[in-house]
Amino acid sequence: MSRKLLLLFFFLVVACGKLKELPTGLGGGEPIDPTATFTRVQNEIFTPTCAAIGCHDRLGRQESLILVAGEAYANTVGRTSIEMPQLARVQPGDVANSYLYRKIVGSGITGDRMPQGGPVLNDTQIKLVRDWIRRGAPND
Repeated sequence: MSRKLLLLFFFLVVACGKLKELPTGLGGGEPIDPTATFTRVQNEIFTPTCAAIGCHDRLGRQESLILVAGEAYANTVGRTSIEMPQLARVQPGDVANSYLYRKIVGSGITGDRMPQGGPVLNDTQIKLVRDWIRRGAPND
């Protein structure tokens, strides 16, 4: 059975193009920052960076994703990605299978790295998102 799974995985990776470029720096060995909360992700990343006019605000709705306060959590956690329907936008506890994380690191995605047109998120911001997802993506 393990051989069948290995073959299935191989064919999925080969068939999916950029999916073979999985994100690096998943933080598996690092301790998870307990202060990595959804409130911080919203206040430090989504609101000032992603929910800008014409992007992921109520008007722009890029990829049908609204990241304004009060709507972002329900639109991301456990919701299917439009660009890669085989992935959730945020898969609690699973950074590698969270499309939002892939989009901000620019690995294993379709389309552009976010935020589109830059500047890209810095290492501290990326770690915040990564650790929040690793914590199970709680709505705290």
